[in-house]
Amino acid sequence: MLSLNLPAFDAKIAARNGKNVIFDVIRRRYVALTPEEWVRQRFVHFLLAHKGYPQALMANEVQVQLNGTKKRCDTVLYRRDLTARMIVEYKAPEIEITQKVFDQITRYNMVLKVDYLIVSNGLQHYCCRIDYEHNSYTFLQDIPEYQNL
Repeated sequence: MLSLNLPAFDAKIAARNGKNVIFDVIRRRYVALTPEEWVRQRFVHFLLAHKGYPQALMANEVQVQLNGTKKRCDTVLYRRDLTARMIVEYKAPEIEITQKVFDQITRYNMVLKVDYLIVSNGLQHYCCRIDYEHNSYTFLQDIPEYQNL
């Protein structure tokens, strides 16, 4: 698969019906191995193994209702009380991270109202913390460790 700016991991990849699939530890099943899915699996592994995020508080492909339409957040991290804490949006490595991508994740946040937004194409990663009290946001230098959220 494509080389990414994320730590490698022992991915479970198989062929099913002539197509490659990868095991998603969050959904606990094999899913189609697309370039975007490759980014998701590497990033989720990075959060779990290198940043201490608890697997039990993460979900992939979370459906939200936005202006009467169903949308899907790529990954959502929850608090222990199961309120959403972070949204992560993935793009394939060849997709440039633009304002349009941030607009997309911001629309999801209109529903979930999380503290952190992350966008990654596997090569570049952006994380910002939302400050609702001052109606602002701050881009962070690095993806925070779970214990520092």
